[in-house]
Amino acid sequence: MAGRTRLNSVWPVSLAAFGSLLGWLQPMPTIPAGHDGICRTETASGVEYIVCDVPLDRYDVSLRAAAADGRPYETFERASASVEGARVRLIMNAGMYHEDRRPVGLAIQDGREISPLVRGTGSGNYSLQPNGVFLVEDGKARVMETGAYVAGDHNPDLATQSGPMLLIDGELHPRFIDGSDSRYVRNGVCASDDGRTVRLVLSRQAVNFWDFGLFFRDQLGCRDALFFDGQVSSLYYPDANIAYRRDRLGPMLVVTDRRGD
Repeated sequence: MAGRTRLNSVWPVSLAAFGSLLGWLQPMPTIPAGHDGICRTETASGVEYIVCDVPLDRYDVSLRAAAADGRPYETFERASASVEGARVRLIMNAGMYHEDRRPVGLAIQDGREISPLVRGTGSGNYSLQPNGVFLVEDGKARVMETGAYVAGDHNPDLATQSGPMLLIDGELHPRFIDGSDSRYVRNGVCASDDGRTVRLVLSRQAVNFWDFGLFFRDQLGCRDALFFDGQVSSLYYPDANIAYRRDRLGPMLVVTDRRGD
């Protein structure tokens, strides 16, 4: 019995570790040539990016941070199942999370607060001030510094907090360093000036914060942009047969066809 008990306790951990390893071994996703969809490939300074434009008059965007039982969704499959009856067009990881995959900061899902706002005082990317909030409120998307969000009167349908901010009113985050050798595959978000289009970005090669922020500003024309994550950046985009998940995930943005359209 002792040997069997030990095997039962170790085997699930091994399966989880094996699944994570498979995620890290996946090749980077590629948008096929001639693809006509919400996602495309753009190049800047020798780095390729997958850019997904989501017009809010055609698609719904929801945050998936916790199921009814309180557990994080963790996988594309569980997140997809949570929007039963709607066609899923895209899923992307969307914000920092703890080891148990629960959000580090603010998470508002279907208008309900799942996790409270946390300004961040540690040493990681989340606490590289200023951090920020991505939200959709009254049919419009925006990215805001955390302090500005707190100072306002907001009641968003969805919100997710992450950090650092990549752009603040058209300026790069003051802590970013030109030529930094801290390079990772990264993903992030901004919104069009009128708030009617969400722009989700995943780099296909490792990039530093400076160049990532410049891409949002100079290539996409964004004024405010937010970093979501680096080493675990993931994308589900079935129209191009992409299911690129590098690990079990925390909060995710799910894009679906608008119901009734």
